[in-house]
Amino acid sequence: MATSVVLPKLGMTMVEGTITEWYAQSGDAVQVGDALFAFETEKVNYDVEAEVEGTLHILVAATETVDAGAVVAQILAAGEEPAAAPAPAAAPAAAASESTPTPAPAPDAGAPDGAPSEPGRASPAVKRLAASHGLDLASIPGSGVGGRILRSDVEQAATAAAAAAAAPPAGPVKASPAAKRLAREHDLDLASVNGTGPGGRIVTEDVEAALAAAPAAAAAPAAVAAEGETVPYRGMRRTIGGRMHASLQEMAQLTMAMDADMTRAVDLRRELLDLWADRELRPTYTDFVMKAAALALRAHPRLNAELRDEEIILHPEIHVGFAVALDEGLIVPVTRDTDALPLDELAPISADLAARARERRLGPDDLTGGTFTVTTLGMYGVDVFTPIINPPQ
Repeated sequence: MATSVVLPKLGMTMVEGTITEWYAQSGDAVQVGDALFAFETEKVNYDVEAEVEGTLHILVAATETVDAGAVVAQILAAGEEPAAAPAPAAAPAAAASESTPTPAPAPDAGAPDGAPSEPGRASPAVKRLAASHGLDLASIPGSGVGGRILRSDVEQAATAAAAAAAAPPAGPVKASPAAKRLAREHDLDLASVNGTGPGGRIVTEDVEAALAAAPAAAAAPAAVAAEGETVPYRGMRRTIGGRMHASLQEMAQLTMAMDADMTRAVDLRRELLDLWADRELRPTYTDFVMKAAALALRAHPRLNAELRDEEIILHPEIHVGFAVALDEGLIVPVTRDTDALPLDELAPISADLAARARERRLGPDDLTGGTFTVTTLGMYGVDVFTPIINPPQ
């Protein structure tokens, strides 16, 4: 019997998720632990791994949003045919903001991920670029919204065509989906990697060894947006937009500013850096602000509260969140019982949360339960700014 692969429900508040990428295609053989697909929900991205071995059969294409618990693929045993599976429930249209642009149609869910896109799904500039390289658009998979072919897709296809023309003929490279994904992220040619898995199959450890042996690649120039390219309004961007709009609509806006002499704080941080050097602890000014805010909230508990309908809920615990900037926007990990944490415990906790936020490794528990949020922009030379209140705080 086919094994169903579902979109996992992560936390009580999760209702839906958007599949952002399939690491394997329909018909690929997968092993236990192979990464199958990535999905995003609100401000966190996750990978889902195979729990059994077999042949992957994809039911839901990338870019589609489905309910938590929906079946998105099947893993078939040897000789097994795909079983009938319930159609995944799409996210309710009412959940989208009226200003959210209508996404382009997703590729056919029954087609293998990476199938050639329609030649018409490309801008005139991209078509000219393909023609200059003698490439047929029908043979180029599109990585844009709805399978649209982007300039980067054509450039990648041209590079691959040139390499194929110069290289001697070779058979297909056998590699696990996780190994393919890692190689793709580092622009590593799998044909140059020796496989140590069964039958010469390339596994993740082989790719990691090849990357460790290769010299560091030169930094690539910043990517330029292709003509007519669009960015989906979903996941983190959509969550941030909705919460900012709700905050401005529902929360009273007030800004006050005053100067404070931070000489003693600067001296204290310098002393602590020396004192804790052997423990490799590096407290930041944000840690100082978080600790000061937590102690102030203990003295003024009415500020450690949230407005819920007609009631003000006073929280007995003080959990301070702090904003971390990512390319997609801000994310707010939460430190627990911040008022009771000594500074030498708060510093490593906040450093770990910030590092995992930038590596997209935070879980739902790291992002929920905050009773107060601080934002620091001093490192950017900002003297005064108006932060957006994080409802319902």
